Amino acid sequence: MKEIKCTAQTRRSFCTQAATFALLGGTAAAAFSGCGGPTAPSDVPSLPSVSATRTSGVTALAIDTGSPLATVGSAARVVTSGGTFLVARTGQEVFVALAAICTHETCAITGFRSQTYVCPCHGSTFDLNGRVLGGPAPSPLRQYATQFTGGVLTITG
Repeated sequence: MKEIKCTAQTRRSFCTQAATFALLGGTAAAAFSGCGGPTAPSDVPSLPSVSATRTSGVTALAIDTGSPLATVGSAARVVTSGGTFLVARTGQEVFVALAAICTHETCAITGFRSQTYVCPCHGSTFDLNGRVLGGPAPSPLRQYATQFTGGVLTITG
């Protein structure tokens, strides 16, 4: 089988290669192996998910000893009716909330390893503040204001 190399190409050259591929009867996966961006490692643990209440743009979540966010250094996906946030507890009274959608191709970020969020689609990595550590994500994750009072975390935005 003829191997098709991935390089920057015009629409015409792509169509020519695709037609050649079709005539040869190969499989797309074999013909285009090596195309695309990096993929996420399969051994990245998934973040725990917790549900929260969202009203008028404010998300509220009780943090108790049974919460996945009970200890400093922990992180979770906070799921609301209005969307999902990535939340990390970075201090005793400090939390960071981020958009849970990768800025590369809008995949839901689900992985977390070594204080790093990992997108399962193409392997983009982000630090706890949403900064891109490794691409292909082109920009950081959106950060939301948080407040922690009386055991309740609020996320605004």
